[in-house]
Amino acid sequence: MSEHRSTARHRRPGKFLAVGLPLALTTAGVLVYGTDVVPQQASAATTAAAPAWATATADGFASVDALGQNGTYGGRDGRTVTVRTQADLEKYATAAEPYVIVVAGTITMNPVGKEIKVASDKTIVGSGTSGHIVGGGFFLGQGVHNVIIRNLTIRDAYQGVWNDKDHDYDAIQMDGAHHVWIDHNDLRNMADGLIDVRKDSTYVTVSWNKLSQNNKTFGIGWTENVTTDITIHHNWFRETEQRNPSTDNAAHAHLYNNFLEDVAGTSINSSYGNYSRGGTRMVLENSYFQGMRNPVVKDATATIVQRGNVFSGTSGRNESGGTAFDPKAYYSYTLDSAANVPSLLKSGTGPRSTIGTTAAASAEVSTKAAAATTLTVAKDGSGQYRTVQAAVNAVPANNASRVVISIKPGTYRETVKVPSNKPHVTFQGTGGSRKDTVIVHNNAAGTRKPDGSGTYGTSGSATVAVEADDFQARNLTISNDFDEGANQSLSGHQAVALRTAADKVFLDGVIVEGDQDTLLLDTAAKDRLGRVYVTNSYVVGNVDFIFGRATAVIDRSVITLKKRWDGTSAGYVTAPSTAANRKGILIANSTVGGAVSDRTFYLGRPWHAGGDASLDPQTTVRNTSLSAAVRTTPWTDMSGFSWKDDRFAEYKNTGSGSGAASSNRPHLTDAQAADQEVADWLAGWTPTAS
Repeated sequence: MSEHRSTARHRRPGKFLAVGLPLALTTAGVLVYGTDVVPQQASAATTAAAPAWATATADGFASVDALGQNGTYGGRDGRTVTVRTQADLEKYATAAEPYVIVVAGTITMNPVGKEIKVASDKTIVGSGTSGHIVGGGFFLGQGVHNVIIRNLTIRDAYQGVWNDKDHDYDAIQMDGAHHVWIDHNDLRNMADGLIDVRKDSTYVTVSWNKLSQNNKTFGIGWTENVTTDITIHHNWFRETEQRNPSTDNAAHAHLYNNFLEDVAGTSINSSYGNYSRGGTRMVLENSYFQGMRNPVVKDATATIVQRGNVFSGTSGRNESGGTAFDPKAYYSYTLDSAANVPSLLKSGTGPRSTIGTTAAASAEVSTKAAAATTLTVAKDGSGQYRTVQAAVNAVPANNASRVVISIKPGTYRETVKVPSNKPHVTFQGTGGSRKDTVIVHNNAAGTRKPDGSGTYGTSGSATVAVEADDFQARNLTISNDFDEGANQSLSGHQAVALRTAADKVFLDGVIVEGDQDTLLLDTAAKDRLGRVYVTNSYVVGNVDFIFGRATAVIDRSVITLKKRWDGTSAGYVTAPSTAANRKGILIANSTVGGAVSDRTFYLGRPWHAGGDASLDPQTTVRNTSLSAAVRTTPWTDMSGFSWKDDRFAEYKNTGSGSGAASSNRPHLTDAQAADQEVADWLAGWTPTAS
């Protein structure tokens, strides 16, 4: 194998998303509850003629000038086309000329297992999170080069046989290709490999992908030649059994900042992690291995140089030895801290909502992206549906694009659930005020279910329950008007107005009101990320009324403290139940106050749900005006857990309820506060109204 490689121009795809305050405001104006005055948004920036994703180039070995190819840039020199059908995708992917192909919906392959034969000079990119390839994938044959596959979900060719010998259905397979970049995809549940880099394929970079629910996950080799040069960085392997990856006869395999996670209690168990086979020379840096069996394995003929890796709860073989190579002789790169890899990759891998979305898609293709579907709800019968739930029921399962449920003014006394298989739903009130459109009900934790099967419990009491990702709501009120005074004999007065158990939930210009446990910000599972961004809104309650384990931001909003049912003043604003190594609740640039007595409300207490001592609850309140209702010692213990053992802090708050730093009132330093901005909570997601 020749060693004369030129140094490449380097770009780092993991950092291409600009992160800042999601909705930049011209002023820090004050919200006024009665008149719905909110801060004005700054005007949008002018869109560039060519979006960054269409001209992006690879890093790692895919960036190296070799074999007559000057790095990997895909179809940037060709037209941009948008496709929604298998026929159109195949037409442009197999064409001789370059194309940027935007997949703007779910394409189900026919027959199952079909792999479209991609030609050279192509970028295939999902439009936001809507680009799905189901039941098939892509094949890059001998000599195919300069191909980028980004921001897609490729899934579900699995045929029900775990160690399937009969169905070679891969998400992405290469046989003799070169200069390929696979970036920010969600690859899962295929009959064979998620990625197969075979038969001397080389100059490949695989970055920022989520690979999950698979047996033979990522194989490299199938050749006697020691040829392949490959970079594998910032990928999350989760619930994958083998080939994570298996690297056979690779001349240069550089693996860094990957997260390999074997999740306890699931049906899929790892047999091994990174495997260096044959004549492979591997450099393995700053990766994180959680619970993996045999995390690092090498053959006697292979080499592995390990640097800076973290192993937590692993068992079995963990091997290294021999000499490898210096990756920086081929390209430049920057390592992230291994300790930060799990949180970084859980939030940063997979399709991005801002990649592949543009108004510049070619008008020459008849299958352009359609506008969002709108369903109308009107209590008086003037809309398509009389109830909000009926409109939700009409959203097709696994919808790939935005559905706006436009709700006319009125009071809708009902419970509403948006199930997990109905993402990209927006609730939009159409009145002049957010108080004109109200969704309300009065279940509590102790309320008996109509079928006599028991009580609702706290989470089941929600007026609106959102379990679907990418949900938005604006210009309406969600309320729980359970009457505590009239139900003193009832056990369980927790009464949730809104429960979210999803990722990328955006609440803009809403009122969420109740008494105890008003706003439950949860996640789909303890190990799942659930980001929520609340802005220009009001949250009203008295006891633990912003609570849960989500990574949640309350920004530029009013938190209204409310007296108890008997007229007394006593309460707690937040009760986070944050998982360790996650961010919890951030209240920023807001106001906390209400018609209650002075020094009667805590800012928060640690909720170790179910007595789970592994949790690490977090609330940060910063740059916020605190009324005199806030106690001078604003944090307190809960259920035997001390708040001092968890994460509670303030930074640069103002108002009569603010106070100087002390052992009972911790403040962030400037350096700490720099890592606790809104953008840090959102971790690469920029909420955008749609």
